[in-house]
Amino acid sequence: MIVAGEASGDIYGADLVQKALSLDSGLHFFGIGGSRMRESGVTTLVDSADMAVMGLVEVFKHFGVISAAFLTLKKLLQQNPPELLILIDYPGFNLRLAKVAKKAGVKVLYYISPKVWAWKAGRIRKIAATVNQMAVIFPFEVPIYQKAGVPVTFVGHPMLDLVHVEMSREEAAASFGLDPSRKIVGLFPGSRRSEIERILPSILAAADRLHKIFPDLQFVMPLASTLSEEDIRPHLNDIGVTPIITSERIHDLIRGCDAIISVSGTVTLEIALVGTPMVIIYKLAPLTYKVARRVVKIEHIGLCNIVAGRSLVKELIQEQANPKAIAAEIATILSHETYRSTMNSELTAIREKLGGGGAALRTASLALDLINRTEDGV
Repeated sequence: MIVAGEASGDIYGADLVQKALSLDSGLHFFGIGGSRMRESGVTTLVDSADMAVMGLVEVFKHFGVISAAFLTLKKLLQQNPPELLILIDYPGFNLRLAKVAKKAGVKVLYYISPKVWAWKAGRIRKIAATVNQMAVIFPFEVPIYQKAGVPVTFVGHPMLDLVHVEMSREEAAASFGLDPSRKIVGLFPGSRRSEIERILPSILAAADRLHKIFPDLQFVMPLASTLSEEDIRPHLNDIGVTPIITSERIHDLIRGCDAIISVSGTVTLEIALVGTPMVIIYKLAPLTYKVARRVVKIEHIGLCNIVAGRSLVKELIQEQANPKAIAAEIATILSHETYRSTMNSELTAIREKLGGGGAALRTASLALDLINRTEDGV
């Protein structure tokens, strides 16, 4: 059984499944995932598009769907237990499922750690009690789990194997029907419907402002696998720009852009690895944000800034993430060559901090080891 509750987990899960099947073609995967995992051969009982929410208010609104999914997998773990449960991030759901698996005698491999170094450090105790093996993607996570007595392996970051762009900026732009001689701004609103509702209007309003400053500006928007164009289209009616919407070749799309407005999330790391300058924005429901301010222990929200240990990219959060401020930062990136080129160089240097590639293959090997391991560890 494999569980990925969000678009990024769907991507990582698909790569992991492909690598595992290359090691043992007799494996069968089922659980929660999206289109990428289905294409890789996973039987998805629940679509991750229906699970991709964040925040207290958002989770409450989707409680019925999430609860039904949990009960479905709980019943399977108890009545027809798999050889292994692989959990990918999504801790609010997955740690509860790990507890069920533990009681059912099912081994648990957790791939991509909950951010215990950022908030809810107490989750380590739950992990120690229910998880057989952690496969972490940041080197600084290893001593955290070692101290708690949790078996842990640093496998590297899976994005290193997934982000490879051979095209030049001009070639990439032209491949999407864009004019390489004109500036291009990417609008990256996220992969959750709640993000679309809360954040996309500000992104589009910022694009409208930018279009007035730079009349020749072109806009592109990637569509996550957890969304459909119907989720996006209603927001495009009242603005003066019409972005090209595509679900293809996101890394080539990133390369084709001169600057990107991006929500905080895994995609910021993808953008950083390509080296395209950006501004990171995020908005939560007011209640969720008030709670988060009290419990989050890290200075940055963008993965590229977290990995770098300093602010490479400007972050605009809550009220700061308004159209005027967003447009001002993108205008600075587009207008000042030194500012843009410095950000580009610092972003591309992040790759060196994430170790080598091969994360999915290492994790697949850990999965097979767990399946073949007897109770006495032999």
